[in-house]
Amino acid sequence: MIPTVGFNMRKVTKGNVTIKLWDLGGQPRFRSMWERYCRAVSAIVYVVDAADPDNLSISRSELHDLLSKPSLSGIPLLLLGNKIDKPEALSKQALTDDMGLKSITDREVCCFMISCKNSTNIDSVIDWLVKHSKSKS
Repeated sequence: MIPTVGFNMRKVTKGNVTIKLWDLGGQPRFRSMWERYCRAVSAIVYVVDAADPDNLSISRSELHDLLSKPSLSGIPLLLLGNKIDKPEALSKQALTDDMGLKSITDREVCCFMISCKNSTNIDSVIDWLVKHSKSKS
């Protein structure tokens, strides 16, 4: 799997719910666009590399900066710790601590540990998104 450059959009349908997913690049040059794509959404999904703890301080800072935007107030947050298939991946508790999730009190916050490579917990992510979707098809 390669990092997203720019953005991609796709739709996922489960039952009577269709979810539109915007995959936004995490590189510094794309971060200024994040807020634009997060306005009026049902949930913010923030993906971090759970096997790369050296970059978590930057990820934490960027996440908290994004969530501080008034236009995004109250939108539920789903943090995904990816690459749990790697032996060096952090535990869920370590990731939630390192990302400062306990300090986020103005919205619902959830965290799943996933592996995109092995499709681990992807069904749980989709179920959470369906539960939090505003528009049902």
